[in-house]
Parts: sequence; C-alpha cells; structure tokens
Amino acid sequence: MKKILITGGAGFIGSHVVRRFVKRYPDLNIFNLDALTYAGNLENIKDIENQPNYVFIKGDITDADFINSLFNEHKFEGVIHLAAESHVDRSITDPLAFVKTNVIGTMNLLNAFRDLWKDNYDGKRFYHVSTDEVYGTLGTEGLFTETTPYSPNSPYSASKAASDHFVRAYGETYGLPYVITNCSNNYGPNHFPEKLIPLFINNIINNKPLPVYGDGKYTRDWLYVEDHARAIDLVFHEGKNHETYNIGGFNEWQNIDLVKLLCTLMDVKLGRTEGESEKLITYVKDRPGHDLRYAIDASKINKELGWEPSVTFEQGLEKTIEWYLNNEEWLKNVTSGAYTEYYSKQYQ
Repeated sequence: MKKILITGGAGFIGSHVVRRFVKRYPDLNIFNLDALTYAGNLENIKDIENQPNYVFIKGDITDADFINSLFNEHKFEGVIHLAAESHVDRSITDPLAFVKTNVIGTMNLLNAFRDLWKDNYDGKRFYHVSTDEVYGTLGTEGLFTETTPYSPNSPYSASKAASDHFVRAYGETYGLPYVITNCSNNYGPNHFPEKLIPLFINNIINNKPLPVYGDGKYTRDWLYVEDHARAIDLVFHEGKNHETYNIGGFNEWQNIDLVKLLCTLMDVKLGRTEGESEKLITYVKDRPGHDLRYAIDASKINKELGWEPSVTFEQGLEKTIEWYLNNEEWLKNVTSGAYTEYYSKQYQ
C-alpha cells in the first residue's frame, strides 16, 4: 500500500485532511505526524484512530535526525505538509519559533524526501500547504492570483513565504515534484480558539468581551475547512507538478460585519435577546503590521480541477456554531491552563 505522510494532522485543517484521506482511500496507508503542541489535539481525530490504514506518530519536524530516520523506515511516496505555526499574534511575540517550525521544519522534510527519492521521483509528490498572507495586503479592489508578487508583512507570513520559496527552489534545483496551495482564512469544527471565529464563539458562550482590532474594517476571505480538505485531496491527486493553486471561498467579510453576524446567530442558538451578544464587542489596540484586506482569485483551481466551495458562509457558520455548542467539553479542555495565560496577555 502506498504510504502518505500528513504533517500536522492533529491540528485544525490537518485533522480534516487526515480524516478525509483515511476514510476515502482505504488503499492508502496514512501516517499522521504531529508534535501535539497547544493546537494539536488527538481528540480531533479520535473517530479514526483505530482504522486499519491509519498510523499516528508523535514527533517534531524540526528534528532532522528524527525526520530522516522516519523517511528511511517508512519510505513515504507522498507528503502533505500542513504542520506550521500559524497565528500572526504569536509570531509577533516570538518570531524565531515560526522560523524554526515553518522554515527549518519544511527544509528537513524537503531534504528527507529528496534524499530518499532523488534517483526516481516517478509517482512521488511533495505537497506544501501555504497561506494567502504571503502576498501581503490588498487595497479596496483586486484579488490575489498565483502570480501576485510575494510581500509578507508579519513574521508568520514571512516564514511561510520563505518555506514556499524553498519548496520551489527544490523543484528547480533537484527536480523534486511539488505542488503548493495558498489558501484564505479557514473556519469550521475543531479550530483552536485563538483565531477569530472560534475565539468569539467561545467568548459569547461565556459572556466575555469580543476583542476587535482597530476599527474592525479589516477584510478577509473565508473558506469552510471541509471545502479546503476537499481541495487538498483534489490537488494532491490531480494537480500538476511545479504548480501553485490558490484556494479561496469567494467570500469576503469585514471583521466587524462577520462579528455582528456571529452575534446574531449565537443569540438565536443560545436563546438570548436579539442584540445581547453584540454588546460584548470591545475595540482593542490594533495589531502591528495589520494587513487591510485579503481576497483570493480561485478561478485556476476551478477551471483546471473543477473545485468550488460547497457551502455558503452562512451555512458553514451555522454548522460551525452547532459543532462548538455540541462539543463544549472539547472547548473547555483546549482553553484551560497555558491558553488562559496567553489570552490574558494578548487581549487584556
């Protein structure tokens, strides 16, 4: 059976990708490598832990010796690389941690993959999952395309841009067969509550302030996580080597409008008076280097591979809220301890 390594598979996006591949492809052996840091949680994939074509490995991609031995032992023919530090606020506080994981970790995987298959790349693929933030910021008009010049503005986006460049360089220099995707903001079940949507769902449940940066008019394109997993599946199997595909939701929202919609939906779900949750909105000091607007042109993946989002934002948000309300124990578990200290430092 062909062996596929998925890194970061206990995290938010990774868990949805792992689940999809394990269930959809019983003829593939799926190996999930995750360091189980604060955002990695085996509860995210508990439903598939006993599947015969699934193996979990706890390990750190920044450990080159470990990665080399892992590749030599299992001889992975495909890699889907999602493991990353991904929160902009944390990157401002500790940029070197992002360099270590996102750049050095990616290099370790590239080196191990190259050294294992350099004499025969036939049927092999290295898939690097990236972000739209590498492109920088847009004004009020225009969209990011696959040819938009890179212009990262945060330590997080700079580290992802660097890893993208190394993947391309290994393709050009060593002939390594790669694909890259740059996606917009994801949302959905199992999302660690440091990002906007799960953070605010959790805060509304607990009647805590909703910290909105600046004037709240920063604009993002939102993509339901299961649609992203479906796109990753498609690109891994049908995408062209040495190509980049942008994955977006065709779904732009200003932060403040999104928060107000979320408040309205939560009031209904929680049986609260209309407008009650909106009173929790609190404007806080803006984040340094805050990008004004992200928006992706996903026409290439639509035209070449037939992918498009399957749900509207309102439908996806409803499903997301329902999941968190039905999994409050999961929410309590991941928001205890060190996260509480981090949250207090970041927003209060």
